[in-house]
Amino acid sequence: MLLAVDIGNTNITFGLFEDNDLHSTWRIATDPRKTSDEYNTIMESLLTIRKLSPNQITEVAICNVVPPLASVFEQLSRTYFQTTPLVVESGIKTGVRILYENPRDVGADRVVDAVAAYRLYGGPVIIVDFGTATVFDAVTKEGDYLGGAIAPGINIAADALFHNTSQLKRVEFNVPKAAIGKNSITSLQSGLLFGYIDLVEGMVKRFKLELDPNAKVIATGGLAELFAKETNIFATVNLDLTLMGLKMIYDLNR
Repeated sequence: MLLAVDIGNTNITFGLFEDNDLHSTWRIATDPRKTSDEYNTIMESLLTIRKLSPNQITEVAICNVVPPLASVFEQLSRTYFQTTPLVVESGIKTGVRILYENPRDVGADRVVDAVAAYRLYGGPVIIVDFGTATVFDAVTKEGDYLGGAIAPGINIAADALFHNTSQLKRVEFNVPKAAIGKNSITSLQSGLLFGYIDLVEGMVKRFKLELDPNAKVIATGGLAELFAKETNIFATVNLDLTLMGLKMIYDLNR
């Protein structure tokens, strides 16, 4: 079995592939302070719950945007799964040409998402990833990664309001009934939810003007389903896009 590991700034997502099928997925909070031993203990617990054994994992592929965890998970792979992991980095075959001014500046997760989106849905395609940041990526009809845009994620915006204002409180991300809030809770929910929906729709409109008016738009990331309910711009929501891209890249480099 192949263990795909997507290490993000907020969460680490694991996907276990049996042949080409995504057998199981897990998500835990990212903690750069944890050691490989601690992450191994977590992995053993997650596998046990699904009645799986670490011995069943024979291959590992890693996508990482948290540098302090690079050596941690490479050691985890070698020590506990007895395999050298495939790490998505410069020099790895992806099947996608990077047209960024400096290809090394593109986050590994953005490349992996581009690979998966193009191979699954064709091009041109726009990917909107609702993660720690809200990230927009554009892939051409020919499958080239063109570039994108990065905005603060909604959680970052909410935290900034909470920490930098005296009277505003944390609120749940529930969509209010109206844009004009009648109390502080619905006012915050309106600004955050409707504000971000308009941000996403506006950015997608701009991308289509520069890329292709008929480009498909794919949503991924932890809050993708919440936003997809409030707009019709998405062709589909794929929460496993990065994991599937990792599997595709692993297969290309076998």
